[in-house]
Amino acid sequence: MKVIQMLVGQMAVFAYLVGCEKTGEAVVIDPAGNEEEIVKRAEEEGLKIVKIVNTHAHPDHTCGNAKLKALTGAPIVIHSADAEAMVSPHSLDFARMLGCTEIPRADETVEDGDVITAGEEVALKVLSTPGHSDGGVCLYTPGHVFTGDTLFVGGVGRTDLPGGSLSKMLASIKNQVLTLPDDTVVWPGHHYGPASRSTVKQERETNEFLR
Repeated sequence: MKVIQMLVGQMAVFAYLVGCEKTGEAVVIDPAGNEEEIVKRAEEEGLKIVKIVNTHAHPDHTCGNAKLKALTGAPIVIHSADAEAMVSPHSLDFARMLGCTEIPRADETVEDGDVITAGEEVALKVLSTPGHSDGGVCLYTPGHVFTGDTLFVGGVGRTDLPGGSLSKMLASIKNQVLTLPDDTVVWPGHHYGPASRSTVKQERETNEFLR
């Protein structure tokens, strides 16, 4: 399996290409801009984008959905609890501030425990992690967890937006993320910390917000 981290958009968002090296099928997590560059990078890596997955509904992570879907034909996937929030008037207002005029509805919704697949190697287990939003998720496959705006390197997501709850956020991280193997690579949703990635062990031991 191939993991490619890309810094995109206007808010230091990390998008991810997660691809099957056997079949070339790939998932894009949180396209937030630079859609042509994402597609070009996929082509350079011999990958075909077959799914667009959002870790949550906020437009700084979903504003590339429409263009990426137009470029690839890939369906959009999000947790059911964030499906309506993604297309709400509030979300569209925020999206317009980012230069995006359209946020399409999700083609598929998922629940906690579902597995999002691509090719033979990509199997991302949905971990429901409410706290940043009602339908926020992390995506786990052995060795890797994509944490969206739930967990950053040395930080956690904000909880002052609709659906936010600090107590839920900390419980989500404790129960769904910190229980993963120590050497699991943490791939965050923003480049807000001192490094672009971390590990579960490092966050458990050094993240001030989790003490």
